Amino acid sequence: MSVRTLPLLFLNLGGEMLYILDQRLRAQSIPGEKARKVMNDIITTMFNKKFMEELFKPQELYSKKALRTVYDRLAHASIMRLNQASMDKLYDLMTMAFKYQVLLCPRPKDILLITFNHLDAIKDFIQDSPGILNQVDETFRQLIETYTCLSAGEFQLIRQTLLIFFQDMHIRVSIFLKDKVQNSNGRFVLPISGPVPWGTEVPGLIRMFNHNGDEVKRTEFTTDGNYVTPQREGSFDLYGDRVLKLGTNMYSVSRPVETHMSGSSKNLASHAKENTVPNPLAKEELNFLARLLGGLETKTPGGSETGFRLNLFTTDEEEEHAALTRPEELSYKVINIEATQDPGRRAELSRILGELEVAEPRPASSGKGEDLLALMDGL
Repeated sequence: MSVRTLPLLFLNLGGEMLYILDQRLRAQSIPGEKARKVMNDIITTMFNKKFMEELFKPQELYSKKALRTVYDRLAHASIMRLNQASMDKLYDLMTMAFKYQVLLCPRPKDILLITFNHLDAIKDFIQDSPGILNQVDETFRQLIETYTCLSAGEFQLIRQTLLIFFQDMHIRVSIFLKDKVQNSNGRFVLPISGPVPWGTEVPGLIRMFNHNGDEVKRTEFTTDGNYVTPQREGSFDLYGDRVLKLGTNMYSVSRPVETHMSGSSKNLASHAKENTVPNPLAKEELNFLARLLGGLETKTPGGSETGFRLNLFTTDEEEEHAALTRPEELSYKVINIEATQDPGRRAELSRILGELEVAEPRPASSGKGEDLLALMDGL
């Protein structure tokens, strides 16, 4: 497992979240000023300097439930609100889109180009907000500094870590099904044609060498795929042509997006129950996230501001039906956590997190069993 995977996972999933929210804000005809405020508030929170500093520290991936909590927090960083069913659908779309991109990237290093595509698009969302642009550019520079020097082997480990994270997710998405890149069981179809990875040759030739390393024979063979050599490598600079299209906004062309629980996903219920079995360390992990995000305030409409609810379904009836039919084991609900200053718990948290401990005093909590978002607001 690579300890350099978390920033790439967080930023790419965050980029997909922003694509989806932008599409739904337009689909629901939310006034332009409100829509811009929502996008600006979420991006400002997402690229908070302190949070980015902690994110880029070498560390293991968070659990699926803990990571979902972070995006729940992000999605509610403005005046917009999502109910449980819409938040579930949002997270499904985010994870399946990035899983598809990781599976199809021609070489492991191209995961960085996918990330750059997401950040390029995020910068387009905030092109009229120079302060937020500076935050995104600073993260861009951190990515370049941290990842461009890594070897092919290190990128392969990052890709493998991401695939392990996504391996049990097989949720069908209408866009993928219509484009015939996903099967009815929720698994993706890998192409056998198209550009080969940069720096490699089109398959069809076998070279044989002698013990001195001299080529002595060539044999050609036919392939079932229609492979081509890429014209150039994508740019890994702050500005430039990424060439690779994975990670660009697939919702820019208006079309409805639906998610469906595939049969294989429903059969995962017993496996997914690992999320519902009490884990003595799970709440400590969420406590850490609460502390990390504690300074990022959830916006509540005030003064002349009015909040609104965003629906990721076509109608309210569809949203209600989705909430009733989704398997409980595959729905991510905010859990109650122990908020007391118990020495044993704090010692366990310190042991798990090591150098990731945020060295800020925690004010005493007023009660037990506060839900996670309420705890975050109180920090």
